[in-house]
Formats: sequence, C-alpha cells, structure tokens
Amino acid sequence: MSYSAQNIRNICLLGHGGNGKTSLAESMLYLTGTIDRLGKISDGNTVCDYDPEETRRQFSISAAVAPVEYKGCKINILDTPGYFDFSGEVMESLRVTDAAIIVCSAKSGMSVGAEKAWKYCEAHKLPRILYISKTDEDNSDYNAAFETLRERFGKNIAPVVAPIWDERKKVIGIIDVLNKRAYEFRKGSRVEIPIPENKRSVFSDLYTTLAESVAETSEEFMERYFAGEEFTYAEMIHGLRDGVKDLSIFPVVCGSALSGLGTQMLLDNIVNLLPSPVEGRPEAGIDSHGEPIKFAVSPGAVPCAFVFKTLSDQYGKYSFVKVISGSITSDLTLVNSRTGSQEKLGRLYTMHGKKSEEVKELACGDIGAIGKMEKVKTGDTLCDTRKVVALEGLELPKPCYSMAIAPKVKGQDDKIAAGLTRLGEEDLTFSVSNNTETHQVVLSGTGDIQLDVIVARLKSRFGVEAELSTPRVAYREKIRKKVKVQGRHKKQSGGHGQFGDVWIEFEPGEQEELEFCENVFGGAVPKNFFPAVEKGLREAVQHGVLAGYPVVHLKATLVDGSYHPVDSSEMAFKTAAQLAYKAGLPNASPVLLEPIGSLQVTIPDQYMGDVIGDLNKRRGRILGMNPDREDNQIVEAEVPMSEMSSYAIDLRSITQSRGSFTYHFTRYEEVAPAAQEKAIAEAKALQHAE
Repeated sequence: MSYSAQNIRNICLLGHGGNGKTSLAESMLYLTGTIDRLGKISDGNTVCDYDPEETRRQFSISAAVAPVEYKGCKINILDTPGYFDFSGEVMESLRVTDAAIIVCSAKSGMSVGAEKAWKYCEAHKLPRILYISKTDEDNSDYNAAFETLRERFGKNIAPVVAPIWDERKKVIGIIDVLNKRAYEFRKGSRVEIPIPENKRSVFSDLYTTLAESVAETSEEFMERYFAGEEFTYAEMIHGLRDGVKDLSIFPVVCGSALSGLGTQMLLDNIVNLLPSPVEGRPEAGIDSHGEPIKFAVSPGAVPCAFVFKTLSDQYGKYSFVKVISGSITSDLTLVNSRTGSQEKLGRLYTMHGKKSEEVKELACGDIGAIGKMEKVKTGDTLCDTRKVVALEGLELPKPCYSMAIAPKVKGQDDKIAAGLTRLGEEDLTFSVSNNTETHQVVLSGTGDIQLDVIVARLKSRFGVEAELSTPRVAYREKIRKKVKVQGRHKKQSGGHGQFGDVWIEFEPGEQEELEFCENVFGGAVPKNFFPAVEKGLREAVQHGVLAGYPVVHLKATLVDGSYHPVDSSEMAFKTAAQLAYKAGLPNASPVLLEPIGSLQVTIPDQYMGDVIGDLNKRRGRILGMNPDREDNQIVEAEVPMSEMSSYAIDLRSITQSRGSFTYHFTRYEEVAPAAQEKAIAEAKALQHAE
C-alpha cells in the first residue's frame, strides 16, 4: 500500500544500550499485527537485531528499518544501536528521520546514552518524545526516572502518560492524561478502567501541567488559560503538536515493551503529535552551479532521493534511501550528483529488518531500499537531470582507536583487504591504512567493540581469521654531536679484490632527510665514487644504531679516503660508507625521537581533575583549558603517540562516556631516558622475534 507524505512518520529510537529500544520496536510490530510472535533479544529472534553478531552479543550493532501501519499512517521505525562504538549508525538514521523517541529506563532515568541522544536531537533540531521503559520490572522507579528528566529539562517536559501502581508498588496500568482515561493490561489486552481514587489528585496535577505546556504555545491559549477556560481535546492536540514541532514541548510516555503496556499510547502520540516528512526541516544542499540551496520535501516535485545507508552481504547490496521529493520507481534513471553519471534504479524494496518486500514505487517522504546499485555509495544524492543537487552529507564520527590487523595464517592478506573493502561499504566510520614504516596494516575505528565486530565479520562472512595487536610507533633516531670516522673495506678472493676507504664526518643536520656533502682534496677519492658513498649512506640511515629506526637530521661529509686503481669499485665504496656509518653513529650521542600529537579533550567540568591526572601519567603537557558553548571544558595538551593507544577506552571509562577527543600528529621530539630504554628494549625484542 502506498502512503502520501502527510501519512508517513519517520522516527528513530535513541538511547543507552540495554534500555529497551529493540524490544520497544518489537512491541510496536507485534501490536500492529506486522509480526504474529513477539521476539525477545535473549532468544535472538527480534526483527531488528538479525545480524549473527547482534544475536550472539545480544545488543544492536547496525541500524535497522522496521515499518508499521497504524491508524492510516505508515511509521518507519529506525532502531539504532545504543553503544557508542556504533554511533555512525545513529548519525545515518538521524539524517533521514523527522522525529525521535528517546528511550530511558525506569531503573536509570537520564543515562549517558539518553544525554547524548538529546544532544544529537538538539544538533539536528529534531522533535522528540521521551519514553520511560521497563516500568513494570522489579527495582524500577518511574517517579525517580521522571524527576531526572524534569531536573534536566524543566517545564518543557509534558507527561501525557503515567503509570498506576498497586499497594505493592507494582505497575498494573497506565493513565492516558490527554484522554482522561486509565487502562490495565489483562492477558495481553488493554482494558479500560476507572481512574483509581488514589490517583485522581495525581491525574489532576498531570493534566494541569499538560494544559500549562499547551497554553505556552500561543498567546490566545495563554489568555484563555489564565481566564480559567478549559481546552478541548482538539485544542490540546493542536497545542501539543505545535509545541512538539517548534521544540518547546517534549511529551513523556511510559510503558513496558515485554507486556505491551503503553505501546498503543506511544503509537497514538507518534501519529497525533510528531511531524510528517513535509512538515520537517528543509534539506540543505548545493546545486549544479555550486550554490547553496534549501530543498523542501515536496511530493509534486521532480524525483530526488538520499542514500543514507548501505547493506552489503552474501545476498547482495542494498542502498537504503529516503525519497526527498517526487516518487521513484524501479527502472527510473537518475543522476548521481557525486559522480555525474546516470544510474538506472534496480528493484525497490521495503525493508523489515533483514526481510525485503519488493514494491513498485517509493513515495515522497518514504524510506526503502534499492537493490544492486554497485556504483552508489552512502551519502550520495540521486536526482533528476532537470534539477541536479547534492544534498548535505553525513556527519560521521572520526576514528579515534587504532589496532594493527594481520591474518592468523600467513598469505591471507589479500583476503583481509578484500573483506575490509566490502565491510567499508556498509560502515564508513572505520578506515584502513598501510604503515610503510612499521610494515603493519592499521585498522582505525570508534572503539574496541567495533574493531572486534569487524574481525568477527571477516571470519563469518569472508572465511578469514584475523588478529589485532597494538600498533607499533614509528620512532626516529638522530645524533647530537659531531664525529669523524673511517670506513675501510678490503677483500681479496682471487682475481680482482674489493677496496674502498673513506673518512666521513657525521653531525646533526638542519633538514630531515640525509644531507650528503663532499670536501675531498687531491683526488683521495675519485669523483665517480661519490654517488656510491651517498647511496650507501642513504640505505644505511633507514636503520639506526639504537633500535633500528630511521635516522633523521643527519649531515654526512666525505672528507678523505683512498682507493686502488684496480680493486676499487662502486660496491666497495658503498660498503665502506656503511661501515663508517655503523662505526661512527654509536659515538655521536644518538637519541630516540618519538612522535608527539596535539590533543583536544572535551569533558564536563566534574571530570577535569581525573582527566588531567591521567594525561600527566601519559607524559602529556597541558597547554590550556577553554570552555565551550555546552558547559564543557576543552583541555588542550601535547601527548606522545606511544601513550595514546588505549586513550579512547580509558577516556570513556574516566568520563562515563561523556568525554570526546581529537588527536593529530604535530612533530617529533627527543624521548625521555626512561621511556627511551623501554622503547629500545621493545624494538630489540621484536627484531629477535622476527
């Protein structure tokens, strides 16, 4: 069935891992008859957590689309992961949804995940509903959870649903504040009951609070409210809808996904209060002339769709799209604004978790998938030739945690590379680089769990086992004083011998690369052997005398030597130069250099002491602290790269996942003696192992 844009709701479920987002999606699917059996995460049979890794780990890794039909509306539910390693999936979903449901647990209230979800919504200017989950479970406390929301967001919180307790403090039903009704759940069905006498005062207070919120949405409503007039149900809905749309009201509902308590009321509020795609914010983009434009969601305009996610598995490739304007059909030809090439659309699908249902058309505002679009990537805009536009792309988290990856069985490097390329089509938040200095392939992502999942998928999807290890640090070596040394190579083995003799001065140089000079008098070394001496030195500086790292800032001057008219050769002088290098540099006060990076850590004030203490342990130098616009502190420091391998995990632990950081290389500088001894020992142990 095709729905008009006015009757579509695109919502994403946000919140901390374990708060019940996937279970809530399952409850909505079951209540609307989309599925005939309520799946459970513990049983590994939910619609949205279908990936084998999600089933095994029992938490969401990828965003999943699960549409439901309710009261003449199509609600596209995007269930997002709650663990921060997979925040890229959250960003993809936020890019195409028009509203959010922030799921908070009645056991924990406003958790870190809910705080981050709120910030995401603020950044995207998304209307939102707050859903307090698990209200009927042991040790849950709805009032405490609600108070954490009220303390955080004040009068903007509007409770439209509240629980009913029995004398044992167990939740047995809910009050629909807006409709002035109460319900119990009996044998899986919702049954209306009279509002309990002991809850009438609570209900009255909640309704008054709700009416106050509605009154603040317009001057007319405010005047009537102070005049003592009551609003009609239609006026309450109208006022709430306007308040939700302009971000002045955030309704709070509650329930239990497992029992179904409150799920129908949540669906009612999604349909009645949340905006349709045509009421959402306009799209920003760039036209064919490079000029910025606003692109409104419009059913009657030329076709345009945004690719927000890619799924690539053994069954094929799906490009998930939101139709921004017009409608699209299979076999329609559109322009990919990134490449400029024309793309003939493949078959169209509505996705239900891992199941795909083929459709003939995707209407304006709807979310679906296109099959087998091999040249199309996440973030692309597919548009009509009459109006070529590149819509605003995705803001994805930058990789901040790196590990070296290698096959467990030698000779499978190509299989790992091919597998990572395929996985990279789905997940744009990790990167792969080949470090030519350390001879390692480095995998960088948003955290250790993400990299662990990548390794697991390499095995399950591509049949190659990989292992992760701490990446080696690319140290350098340099000398601190001047030495003059002889290198003499003489060998006789029948026929022509080999003879080369050089005197070279080694000293600290100005430039990073080897600076070779010659200052030979009287032809002690013929000019035709100068290039051989330089070549020998250039090969030698790749391996320093302390720990085998490249030598930088070295100036070498050939000052004297001798030669044999028959036995001297380029090879002999090349070898003589390398002998001089090995003999001279240990006496030139060599020192190890380490890469230093610039670090910016953004943290709430209360973690300042712990973060600075941790940076001091990492040999960091604090450069300054500055407040940002969100009441955080930005700590600026310089930290050796060798101390940063676990920083992403450690900062998450110190700040309870509230901290974030950026880090980039700036320069090399001398290593402290204690750290130098450790680095040299590690390098020699590695050389011995190889």
